[in-house]
This record gives sequence, structure tokens and C-alpha cells, in this order.
Amino acid sequence: MTTMTHDATRSAGGPAGGSRLTSGLVLAVVSATAFGASGALARGLLDTGWTPGSSVLVRVGLAALVVLPFGLASLRGRWSLLRRNAALVVTYGVLAVAGAQFCYFSAVQHMQVGPALLIEYTAPAAVVVWLWLRHGQRPGPVTLVGAALAAAGLVLVLDLLSGADLSVAGVLWSLGAMVGAASYFVISADEGNGLPPLTLAAGGLVVGAAVLGLLGLVGVLPMAGSTRPVTYGGTTVDWWLPLLLLGLVTAALAYTTGIAAGRRLGSRLASFVALLEVLAGVGFAWLLLDELPRPVQLAGGLLILAGVVAVKLGERGVVRVEPTPA
Repeated sequence: MTTMTHDATRSAGGPAGGSRLTSGLVLAVVSATAFGASGALARGLLDTGWTPGSSVLVRVGLAALVVLPFGLASLRGRWSLLRRNAALVVTYGVLAVAGAQFCYFSAVQHMQVGPALLIEYTAPAAVVVWLWLRHGQRPGPVTLVGAALAAAGLVLVLDLLSGADLSVAGVLWSLGAMVGAASYFVISADEGNGLPPLTLAAGGLVVGAAVLGLLGLVGVLPMAGSTRPVTYGGTTVDWWLPLLLLGLVTAALAYTTGIAAGRRLGSRLASFVALLEVLAGVGFAWLLLDELPRPVQLAGGLLILAGVVAVKLGERGVVRVEPTPA
């Protein structure tokens, strides 16, 4: 998943502002890199017998244990905020945490990490459509061009033009991860609920872990694990090491540094830096799994990234449709 952002404009003027900008950029890079390692680490576990459900449950559960104390501290006893936003926290946990991660891990079970992550990263275009239809925020010309570039890039990533074999299951799971990522962007950027970002993250992780665990108990979500060693890039490691890395690095560290970066940079700049997750994901898949997208898929990935950047730049030209006074 990508950096959690906070829609606040930060000033970079003066020495203090420059220091805040520098620390924010460092935190955002750490977060994007940590998130990007999740697909490759999970793929190694899936190849030894772990299911997407069990690996996601361990990842989210460990992250919840780490982030929960910080979320409670940020709440500062304002339990009414949590009660008032209970439905929002549940939605966030189901879609943005459990749904996004489970769909992504399921996708990399059927296709390479790079293309799956690139499909998921069409989420910003989906957010634009949602804001247009739901809130009347009509996109400007630059945003529409960006959406078109992302759509063209998706065609190349799927390699539809060459007639190559396509994993329909992998594509559908990736699109499900895209929906979860889009929900993440929309809910995370909403400041009107009054919830501190760390509290929202902790609540979402706890809900996500509870939902995944319940689905596993009733048999809806297959849960299986293995103690077989896992091989990455020719090196064999114990089974518990990638699990710890998934929970502590690619989830807990990624979420907390991402939130801290968003508070320093604001949503626009933090979202730009979050694009590094795609490059990190492809890089880790190459190093750990010897997977590299085909040239046409890499070209499509560049188009998707260009489209996402255009969408972000076009946010300045968004036209809000206001109701006409009586």
C-alpha cells in the first residue's frame, strides 16, 4: 500500500521549514520503499505453501500490535471521536487494509509483482472519477490527459496488444487491490472526521486483522502456513524471517513513517514521493524473485506513472460544482 497522507498545506520557508521538508522527504522515501517490499516477500511465502489470507493476517496482525499503542496515545482519551467514526474505521479496515492487502497478495500468486503493482497504482485515476461522480469535483484538462495516459499504460502492462497469455484471476485481484487503494486515498485524506491519522491507522489495522481472522475461523478465507525455508535470490532463510519483515517493516514501519511524512509534506507532495513504491516493488521483485516485467510492460508502467503525475498536477484545476442559491 502507499503513503498515508494528510491534507494540510505545509510551509517550507525558513530554516525550520527546510528541516521539516528534509525529514518529511526522508520519511516518505522510507515508507514507499518499505511498502514496495511486501509483494516480493509475500511471493516467497506463497511458493512454500502459505495462503494469501494467512500471510496477510500475520502481516496486519503484527502491524496492529505495533501501531495500536501510538494510536491510543494520539486519541488522548477522546473516545467519543472513535465512537462517532466507528463506521468509518470499520470501512477503512475492511477495504483499505484487509481488502487491499489480501487482493494484492492474491494477485502476485497469479502474476508477476511488477504488473500487479502497476495495475493497483491506477487507483489515483479511480479516485478522480469517484470525486467527480460523488462530490461534483469535475477534473480539468490536465487531469483527463493523465487518466488517458494511465489507461493506455494499463493496456501495455496487461500486454493486450501482443496476444500474450494473461492471468484473468491475477488481473481481477489487482483491480480489487486498486479499489482498496482508492478507498485508502479517499478515507485517509478526509480531515472532517477529526480522527488523528495514527488512530485511524491503528483502528484500521485492528479491524482488518479481526475481519481476516474471523473469515479464517469460519472457513471462508483459506488459512495455511508452512515451516519450510523460503528462498530469495538464491539465498534460503527461515520461514519466520519474511513474516517478521512483512509485519514490522512493510506494514508497521511503512504506515508510521508514511503518516509522519504526510504531516510534514502535505498530501500532494507526499503522494508524489509515494510513487517510489512502484519502482521499489519492481526492484525488490528483480532482486529477490528474479522477476522483471517485459519491455512493453515497463513502457506501460512509465505511462501509468506519467498519468498519475498528470492527475496530481491537475488537482489544481479541479472545478467544484456548487449548488445554485435559491
